Amino acid sequence: MYFKNPEQDGNELQERNTDGFDNTMEALLPTLHQQRTYDYVLVADKVEDQDHPKFLKQVAFIDHLRKKNMKVTKIVHDDKVFYGVRAPKEIFDKYRYLLKVSDACNWSGDRKCVIIPHSTRIRVVHYILHHTHINTGENLEELQKKGVFEATFCLHERNKQKVLKQKWARWSALCMTQPVDDVRSYFGEKVALYYLWLGWYTILLVPAAILGVIVFLYALAFFNTSPLIKEVCESDTVMCPRCDKWCQVWQLRDTCTYAKVSHLFDNEGTVAFAMFMAVWATIFLELWKRHKATFVSKWKVFDWCEEEEELILGVVNDPNCHPKEFRHSYLRSTLVLVLVTLMLVLIIGLTQALVVFRVVAAVQLSEGTWEFVRDHANTVAVMLGAVLHYFTMQVMTKVNKVVAFKLCEIEKTQSFAATERSFTVKMFTFQFFTLFSSLIYVAFFLGRINGRPGSYVRISGKWRLEECHPSGCLTDLFIQMAVIMLLKQTLNNIFEFTVPWFKSYFRRTTTKRLERKCGHCYKNACREEEKMGHDPCDICKLRDWLRNYDLNDVNSFSLFNEFLEMVVQFSFTTIFVAAFPLAPLLALINNIFEIRLDAIKMVSLERRLVPKKTNDIGIWTKVLEAIGVLAVIANGLVIGVSSDFIPRLVYRYHYGPCANGEADVHCMKGYINDTLSTAHITDLSVRNDFFPSQLITESGFNVTQCSYKDYRNDVDYSLTSQFWLIMAVRFAFVILFEHVVVIFKFIAAWFVPDSPMLVKNDRLKDKLSRLKEELQDMKYSQSTDV
Repeated sequence: MYFKNPEQDGNELQERNTDGFDNTMEALLPTLHQQRTYDYVLVADKVEDQDHPKFLKQVAFIDHLRKKNMKVTKIVHDDKVFYGVRAPKEIFDKYRYLLKVSDACNWSGDRKCVIIPHSTRIRVVHYILHHTHINTGENLEELQKKGVFEATFCLHERNKQKVLKQKWARWSALCMTQPVDDVRSYFGEKVALYYLWLGWYTILLVPAAILGVIVFLYALAFFNTSPLIKEVCESDTVMCPRCDKWCQVWQLRDTCTYAKVSHLFDNEGTVAFAMFMAVWATIFLELWKRHKATFVSKWKVFDWCEEEEELILGVVNDPNCHPKEFRHSYLRSTLVLVLVTLMLVLIIGLTQALVVFRVVAAVQLSEGTWEFVRDHANTVAVMLGAVLHYFTMQVMTKVNKVVAFKLCEIEKTQSFAATERSFTVKMFTFQFFTLFSSLIYVAFFLGRINGRPGSYVRISGKWRLEECHPSGCLTDLFIQMAVIMLLKQTLNNIFEFTVPWFKSYFRRTTTKRLERKCGHCYKNACREEEKMGHDPCDICKLRDWLRNYDLNDVNSFSLFNEFLEMVVQFSFTTIFVAAFPLAPLLALINNIFEIRLDAIKMVSLERRLVPKKTNDIGIWTKVLEAIGVLAVIANGLVIGVSSDFIPRLVYRYHYGPCANGEADVHCMKGYINDTLSTAHITDLSVRNDFFPSQLITESGFNVTQCSYKDYRNDVDYSLTSQFWLIMAVRFAFVILFEHVVVIFKFIAAWFVPDSPMLVKNDRLKDKLSRLKEELQDMKYSQSTDV
């Protein structure tokens, strides 16, 4: 390792005195500690050949920065070249003035700051760097892709970083309140609003989780006394084989345990809980808007407009710049629409492939050598399908991201904010279908399109479509939800933390060696220089730069990944909660750890995110509102179509003992037998569907008939009037459920104002004070002119 004397290199862009410090009078200003802080660091491979295109482009880019009055410090370390970039005060004076005269950003607190916050400096310099073009027309992003620069990053502030670690980014702070104001000061409003939203979401999960546990315990307390379970456990009914070849006829009482499990999440309490969660999603969003309004008002970004800030930064970077005009092309829109449709068809096709996998796997497992697997082939196949679905999700997530980026490039959006919105909508749409296509099939199609004995539906005329679990179709949905949520949340959190930790650990060795070389210089001399207002020596600057360089890379969409993960979890928690009442509890436990995991990762394991200013979570609000609507539809369909709630209701009031006037008999007595139809083995079509060995009971008797779950006539197998009555009641319930819940959602949205009155009054007073201030400035200007 060696350090190059800047005065010996003609490419060094910062003039220095013989004592090694900046030749500037700004060292005497109160803003000195801000001026000494480097705003950005560029890293490139050292190129010995000065005629090499990479070297020439490096020099050209740095030269363009110099023309913008940027101060650049160059330090060579081993085979790397580090450029520390520092913006002059004039740039931020222009920025503050343009904030003052802008339409939407003039309420920002930055315009009155005596000392520009370091987060603002980073944001402004980040924009300038990425909008600086060399003579070939290439910008920094394109130069990075071509290997001219290896990395670009802004620096962590060690003192503030240490404070955040103590207050927030440590596991021992699990139950502590988040220092959102400190997070905002360090990472910007965009990151702060993410953690504010995540914290608020976690808090409001508490009542949902408690109610979900109560519903679960209610079912657990009464399932031993349920007449339906008792009827299943004491039944002598012989059921038809559930698959081809190896499955034999079986006794309904064999599913006694499964019937008890099914009752835990398919009961009357589930209906009320599903309605509660649908309304909860709306109340959560309305309360979040109020909660957010309090903070964005305090942070002076209530009316902030990201697109207008881009215009301001554009003028700061180049006073002669031209705006990127809005464009719309029907050809491009049509192309994007077609490509999105094809992508969704591909995703749905993968779901159908998983269905085929489960069908084929059940057959193969049933012919295996392991007795336990052979006896539970269908259940094992469902669980394997859920695990395979998880790994498919992981692969498709990467594919979806690439496709969404390409589609945004085709659209040619007007600004980065517009690109981010477009990317978010496309990515979430792809992810939603990737995650939920399989669940939608299990919830609404499994066991309903497989046919009946004598007329089974088969894939390629060979493999018989799978049936619902013996205890009901909702059990399959419960298994899928449990496996995916547990796997997704647990494994994602493990990989999300361990992978960056290991990467950072193995890259830290270089920095530690440099710390030892820094020695006395770092401990004493450089500290004294900092107190006096001078730059630290090259060794200590490089030490700090290397420490940041060794951290894991981040980009503009790093925060998007965190949001996507949480919004997907929100979808699982609300959309199919009728089949999995414990989902809010699992989400709550996960989020308690997720907040600290993300905090530790951002503060200690990753390079500093570029602070972004905003006043909302953006398009995610619309996505969450859409999820709330889907939750109403999905839960209504799960209860009305997938569960046995409606058939039980119809039996109780129309076909059961109570409906027929029988006294001293439970209203649900005989319900299980009422849901079964009979297939006669004497029927040739039925006999052809089974092998003779499948029609022998465990005790060795040949059966002449078997039962299956359906409402069909025993003579011609036509659907009975009871089936059509239940179908009509199902759809009536879905319509009634959705209308009632939607009305409650509208009432909740109307009842809870988006902004507290205190915030509205504060903003009103602030606007009045700004108008008075402008009037005083005008009077002062007029008196000066006179």
